[in-house]
Amino acid sequence: MKKEAGNVADILAAGICVLAMTVVMMAYMDCAGLIRQKTRVSQLARKYILQMETTGGLTAQDRTALCQELKQAGASGIDLTGTTMDTVPYSSPIFLEIKGILKEKYEFRERRVSTSKS
Repeated sequence: MKKEAGNVADILAAGICVLAMTVVMMAYMDCAGLIRQKTRVSQLARKYILQMETTGGLTAQDRTALCQELKQAGASGIDLTGTTMDTVPYSSPIFLEIKGILKEKYEFRERRVSTSKS
């Protein structure tokens, strides 16, 4: 019986493939988490634009609640400039604009406009 020579290159190639797949999976998990946070911000924006249509603007209480929920969703540096803060007459357009940072390096901007009819 003859002993076969081992091939280190085969084992090395398999190890490199496993390492590469690990890197790809880690990158995917990071991106999926970021997408999940951005989706949560979009859902919050929808929720609050519907409330704003009812009240005619973003009340101080809703503003505080919105900022708190955005922080819980992982957003920081929240800026609501451009948002309708004062009560507007019925059928006037209402704007909700949320700017901030996700994961401390990705800027986002979520803009909603009311769909109220004249």
